[in-house]
Amino acid sequence: MMLLPMTASAESIKIGYLYYNLDINNRTASVAENNYGYGYTGEVVIPETVTYDGTDYMVTSIGPSAFFGDSKLSSITIPNSIITIEDNAFCGCSGLTTVTIPNSVTSIGVLAFSQCINLSSIIIPNSINFIGNDAFKGTIWYNNKPDGLVY
Repeated sequence: MMLLPMTASAESIKIGYLYYNLDINNRTASVAENNYGYGYTGEVVIPETVTYDGTDYMVTSIGPSAFFGDSKLSSITIPNSIITIEDNAFCGCSGLTTVTIPNSVTSIGVLAFSQCINLSSIIIPNSINFIGNDAFKGTIWYNNKPDGLVY
């Protein structure tokens, strides 16, 4: 029998103004895609922990397509609890202009910031040991690199 992480629900759970997938066994949470017909706008602050049903969960990842296409998202605060920014997490967030990735992050997925066309400033820490294909493609920051992204 294969054991899979249990989640609190088959669907993402809204806590505050963000949606999460919860791993009950590890008490961790991943910011989940908002599948409810509207995107995030303005400034978004991801908390280090969330509480659901009396249990605290450490927010350790920004899940696949979590903010995909949210063109009115103007800024994102990523906490030091985040380890992974998954595939397509911010793809198409044309309102983003700057992103600071904390030292806790070790992995940035495929197309994670792709087509964030106004993204001109990105701070990438030395803690990163994986950057997926085209993670920054179509950003001002990437396009201004004379030889592409060097890491």
